[in-house]
Amino acid sequence: MNFRMSFVRPGVAAYILFGGAALAAAATFNPIAPTEDNKVVTITGHDLTIEDVIAVARRGAKIRYSPEAIQHASDGAALKAEAGAENIPVYGLNRGYGAEREVELKKSTENSLSEARSGVREGVSPEIVDEDLLRAFLVIRANSVPFEVATPEFMQMIVDMLNKRVAPVMYARGTLGEGDLMLTSNFLATMVGKGDAYYQGVRMKASDALAKAGLKPLQTETGGGTSNAYADALAVLMVADGKAALEWADLIHALDKLGMNSSLTPLAGIVQAKRPFKWVAWDAARLLDMLRGSYLFEDDPKRILQDPESMRASYIRQASAWQAWAALRDNVTVQINSGEQNPAFIVGASPSDSWELATPQMMKYYVKGGPLSHGSHGYVLSNANWDPYPMANAMEAFTNALANMDAAVAQRIERFSDRGPTPFFTGIKIADVLTPEQIELSPSMSEPYFAFMDIWQEIQSLSHSLTPEGNAADIGVADIEAQTRLKGVRGRQVIDLTMQLLGYDLLTATYWMDVRKAEGADRNFGAAPTAVWTAFRKVLPWQQNIDTRPEIPYSVTAYGFLKSTPATNFYAAGPQMPKTESEFIGAEKQ
Repeated sequence: MNFRMSFVRPGVAAYILFGGAALAAAATFNPIAPTEDNKVVTITGHDLTIEDVIAVARRGAKIRYSPEAIQHASDGAALKAEAGAENIPVYGLNRGYGAEREVELKKSTENSLSEARSGVREGVSPEIVDEDLLRAFLVIRANSVPFEVATPEFMQMIVDMLNKRVAPVMYARGTLGEGDLMLTSNFLATMVGKGDAYYQGVRMKASDALAKAGLKPLQTETGGGTSNAYADALAVLMVADGKAALEWADLIHALDKLGMNSSLTPLAGIVQAKRPFKWVAWDAARLLDMLRGSYLFEDDPKRILQDPESMRASYIRQASAWQAWAALRDNVTVQINSGEQNPAFIVGASPSDSWELATPQMMKYYVKGGPLSHGSHGYVLSNANWDPYPMANAMEAFTNALANMDAAVAQRIERFSDRGPTPFFTGIKIADVLTPEQIELSPSMSEPYFAFMDIWQEIQSLSHSLTPEGNAADIGVADIEAQTRLKGVRGRQVIDLTMQLLGYDLLTATYWMDVRKAEGADRNFGAAPTAVWTAFRKVLPWQQNIDTRPEIPYSVTAYGFLKSTPATNFYAAGPQMPKTESEFIGAEKQ
């Protein structure tokens, strides 16, 4: 087998208490394979796509800032400095953070560096052990910088860390979803050479990693502003991996129909026209297109009038999951291309731009402009743009939609197990079609009917909506939570478990396709299903002595096949995906 097994790993670091010190045993790190390190993604702050993030995070593409992005950040820094000179109250500059928002302070470069150094002690275990997640965090964080105030040195350090594969050691917990402050602090510590980091997949002191990359610890301002880049990274990976799972769900459902000798009448276009949900109609047309040319379009006296509902209506659950996926994709695309920093520095805004800007309340935060801003004027406004709830809501909605699809998948698998005197759904007994020798040499069908329900029960336990939460932290300043970490982690787990469940579905479907072929040698399965069936049989042959089969569960083989082989290798065309209502930047590029 030439595929690489890829399981969700908890990445839990072990801790040993000795002499009052906590010694962290290094977690197993999962480095990327930089297959696209010759590609360069230009960071502008406003047109980063999900595919761009994946190219950098998983395939090692490099980044660079556009001149306009660097200028935008520089203009913001200049406006900030001028605001201080004009004695305008600015959160985080001359006023404290959080509950100290009314306390006057004096911000300095040394204070900024000191805060970055202390970031090495923030966060809660376990460590993040997947380089792709760390890199996704970094590229999204890089794209948010043009919206805030930052020095060119800070921006260049992010570029160099990504391009030279310096990944900070970061901890996976410590955020309630209203700005991933502790994780951002871990990242800043690496920039100033504190704590540990990975250099091209190898763990070492952060100072050593920077040195090996030819970099010096940052000595200027470390940037600032709130960032949800960790939650955004989880969501981006949910979008990418969720799409892969849905593509397989559709294709394997087509294989199931071939295995059960299903009726295709529920998919007909005239049936969909009676209830015109556009995503449902699209998925029905997609399945019909996958099955075009197959024996299911021919008359068969043994074909029953109606399949079980799980087989008959799966496309509706799949379509609904696709619709939720598209909403998540659109929300994520907006989120990673938006200004979420507090305060917001709006260079060039004037009182005449809108009525509210001319009111006394807003004029308190108007920067008239002077030598530090090179004459530029604008506003510095406190805000709540750091609340990522629109994206968080879509993350949870997609997870739940996927679990509802999985309910149908689990039931489909079970319907093939009917072993009565006259099987109710398949219409045939395996023993009436296959010889005893063929049954003995084919993959055992006993495994799926016990083990896959364990996966389904775990999906059920993860798919319940999180209880809405509010904690009056920081003397009541931070009193609501978007729970993005929990939603992202659970969502990614459900996606991976879905792939495992689909592995069992693939085992069942391909077995019954072999049975149908034995029943009628002239049967055609259609181009895409035939290609999947053929490719999988190269990994797990149908007729093979048990002693020569791989000594691992068939489910592991099937899961590995799905994880290593995109469904688009077999079916990439078909009906065009419905357009969403939104006009979000980059949404149509996905």
